[in-house]
Amino acid sequence: MRLSWGDFCLDFSKKTCIMGILNVTPDSFSDGGLFFDKLKAVEHALSMQDDGADIIDIGGQSTRPGAEEISEDEEIERVIPVITALSGRLRIPISIDTYRSSVAEQAINAGASMINDISGLHFDRRMPEVAARYKLPVVIMHMKGTPKDMQDDPRYDALIPEIMDYLREGIIRAEDAGVAGDMIVIDPGIGFGKTLEHNLQIIRHLDEFTQLEKPLLLGTSRKSFIGRILGGLPPAERIEGTAATVAIGIMKGANIIRVHDVKEMSRVAGVADAIKKGHLI
Repeated sequence: MRLSWGDFCLDFSKKTCIMGILNVTPDSFSDGGLFFDKLKAVEHALSMQDDGADIIDIGGQSTRPGAEEISEDEEIERVIPVITALSGRLRIPISIDTYRSSVAEQAINAGASMINDISGLHFDRRMPEVAARYKLPVVIMHMKGTPKDMQDDPRYDALIPEIMDYLREGIIRAEDAGVAGDMIVIDPGIGFGKTLEHNLQIIRHLDEFTQLEKPLLLGTSRKSFIGRILGGLPPAERIEGTAATVAIGIMKGANIIRVHDVKEMSRVAGVADAIKKGHLI
């Protein structure tokens, strides 16, 4: 299984790919404000590439629980200068983390070549058209509710089947708009409208999502359920906990891991890949 487009190819038969997180926001849950300055953001992206990132995922809208929605103009003002500055300097693809088709399109014109939509193509019906027009990969993620209300007592009758149905609907929307089937990535959305128990169940049953026959992205990095398991540790101290989820996720079928700590998780992924395949990568 692979993603191949333009000048890029991610071959998942060879290794698990690392998506480095770059939040150009003042209020993201883990690194809000650290890379709000353009020069710091650019420097961090280049550093993540050197540390082993295969993709840089840039977002300008915080999607932490309870986050307020910002305007489209503000989101554009945050991400476009960073993408423009990185275009041509990175050897790896830039992903735009947005659920707005207009932001995605401007990001693509600035140099992004992948779309990561936390709404799974459910918030903006034009998003599949944009992905299809530019022939770019799109990540379809599951979320229950919106970032503002998603953690207000999320409930499911059947967790895994309901997430699968949501992802299937997103896949159908993408393919109906003309997105090639081999350009779609799925993400069960750890922490997006899920309790601690829901997150644990998703990771335990992650291999069930391989039934959808799409590359599988797992985003657990520094998330609150890890902090709760570890007795209330803050985000910056959740590296070992994140490493455990990454290793288990890879063994359960994850093809892409979305992380803050690229150097450390690249090493974790390298060992997990070797164990899973039974030989050095």
